[in-house]
Amino acid sequence: MKAAPFEYARPASLGEACELLATHGPEAKLIAGGQSLVPMMAMRLARPAWLIDISRLDELQRIAAPAEAPSGEDSHFVVGAGVRQCMVERDPLARANLPLLASALRWVGHVQTRNRGTIGGSIVHGDISAEIALVACVLDATLELRDTSGASEVQTRDFFLAPMITAIAPEQCLAEIRFPVWRSASKDAMRGCAFEEVSVRHGDFALVSACAQLELDGDERCLRLEIGVGGAAPVPLALPEIGAQLAGVRLDEAAIAAAADVAVGLTDCEGDLHASADYRRHLVRVLVAQVLRAAKDDAMRKTKAAN
Repeated sequence: MKAAPFEYARPASLGEACELLATHGPEAKLIAGGQSLVPMMAMRLARPAWLIDISRLDELQRIAAPAEAPSGEDSHFVVGAGVRQCMVERDPLARANLPLLASALRWVGHVQTRNRGTIGGSIVHGDISAEIALVACVLDATLELRDTSGASEVQTRDFFLAPMITAIAPEQCLAEIRFPVWRSASKDAMRGCAFEEVSVRHGDFALVSACAQLELDGDERCLRLEIGVGGAAPVPLALPEIGAQLAGVRLDEAAIAAAADVAVGLTDCEGDLHASADYRRHLVRVLVAQVLRAAKDDAMRKTKAAN
């Protein structure tokens, strides 16, 4: 099939794009990478009357190193909503400051997908299996939304409401994402991260995914942990309860197994034609344990290399 007829506009600024959204409301859709919207239009699952092209807006292309934060607080790495996924994947500053996002990007579609797809587009699309959305949720990134009245902010954990439904209003545009960059708890802390998923084929939507970022002390006790799962429940899920459970605990196999059990209990797994709820619960248990082990190994490997 081909897309239904639509009007096309290419605004010269973000302000002009917001004015077009305010004028046309729900009848308008923004397009940047188009990796989700274009196939939906081709199958006529989406029929916007207006397509507003923001792919060339310099205001949405920012990649900024963390600014100095107040003592004891995390700094933030800023990624413009229109930044291509491949740009973050290849940017050394982004890889150094956002290793969990860099790990996740390797699982996103294929090279061609990442060459066109944008960081913000993946988040706004709201797919429960989206790797970038899961990382943003786990790290609780701050989303800056713009409309004709100015800017507002929302935390990613409050942004996803249901499959393909988010807290963005029809007249709003996602401008940038501010990912927390952890401040180390101590100079001897070891930090690591991991991302894993299971899909029928590489590049397909994940049946279940999991990711973790942690910090350990010299005795392998957990100083800080953020972990979550995607694809299993109606929205990407951060699981801060597991971080609280493992705080101060030595990350051995018993602790990892207990955390995996808790993750299953916290995840309202749903079944569909691709996988049953029971199978997804099994994958949650397996993948949560895997990312905890892998993140621990990553932290110890980096520390060994540094020394």
